[in-house]
Amino acid sequence: MRFKILTLNNISARGLERLPRDRYEIASEIGHPDAILVRSADMHSAVIPDTVRAVGRAGAGVNNIPVAELSKRGIPVFNAPGANANAVKELVLASLFIAARNICAAWDFTRSLSGDDHGIDEAVEKGKKKFVGFELPGRTLGVVGLGAIGVEVANSAIALGMKVLGYDPQITVQRAWQLSSNVEQALSLDDLFARSDAISVHVPLNDQTKKLVNEARLKLVRKGGVILNFARAAIVDDAAVVAALDSGRLHSYVCDFPNNALKSHPKVVTLPHLGASTGEAEENCAIMVADQVRDFLENGNIKNSVNYPEAVLPRAPGTTRLVIANSNVPNMVGQISTCLASAKINIADLLNKSRGEYAYTLIDADNPITEDLLNRIRGIDGVLSARIV
Repeated sequence: MRFKILTLNNISARGLERLPRDRYEIASEIGHPDAILVRSADMHSAVIPDTVRAVGRAGAGVNNIPVAELSKRGIPVFNAPGANANAVKELVLASLFIAARNICAAWDFTRSLSGDDHGIDEAVEKGKKKFVGFELPGRTLGVVGLGAIGVEVANSAIALGMKVLGYDPQITVQRAWQLSSNVEQALSLDDLFARSDAISVHVPLNDQTKKLVNEARLKLVRKGGVILNFARAAIVDDAAVVAALDSGRLHSYVCDFPNNALKSHPKVVTLPHLGASTGEAEENCAIMVADQVRDFLENGNIKNSVNYPEAVLPRAPGTTRLVIANSNVPNMVGQISTCLASAKINIADLLNKSRGEYAYTLIDADNPITEDLLNRIRGIDGVLSARIV
């Protein structure tokens, strides 16, 4: 079987190479696609064909994808968590140094100098005192969110001699194993803000994290504090940050999200969304998501989906695999099994996983499954999608 892949952005060739051309047709314009690969293109207003079985985001955030709508259609949305972690970590560390040593303001100062070299030397000696900074060892960095990026930032800050507080009530076992034992757990967000000299946020944008950095919490930060935001713009209340900068409570704010309120402020450094903008990160994201989409299309396995549970079942030799997405309600597996049994189909292996409102089932059957039987399964109330791979 050949699969059709629609690309909505330029996807790294290293990623597309993971999809063999004898089995995959890939184009930016293609009819009846089986899957969509996307980076930053906004899909909310796009018409997503009925043939689409999966969407792969070559990056971490999925705000540009209508996840709720796709979930109802039984379509997993894949992303690439951790694939750009090193790129973002390096930019966060660079921003720590930029803030601590007032590098951008000092550079602007020297670029504005005029006159002969002697005059410039005199101006430098007179002006450099305005840019006196501070060193990082012994300072405390608060890291909000200990996913792939947050863990790397925390561990690197420890290596720089900083004290690190971490806060993430939903940290996974995998990330906990990766986190340095020297990172101290903050008891709450307020506790982290009150004990930190610099704070870096690494959380997704949702109703709980919108304006997480706000006026009340900024009042807790140690005087001369630094805020770093390379997650999402709306996680930080810009007006509150500007007020804290103007009052002297904050030393600086470095972020990846320019706007009119921030871009010209003397204590703000805004970058043009460079967090994951390295060739290596783009390649890593594309490779990771291409592998995941391929495994899903060919085997029905789900890894790193933002809306469906992880479900990986080794293929039983000589079997037919049935893949089903359904609402997470009682007796779904029972109804599907009864349907198979009525057609005298024996189940060799089965995996059922749930996540919130949705569930996912992989069944390896000893016998071929007819199109008529597949349609009967699709007709079960609560089944969102079903196919044979």
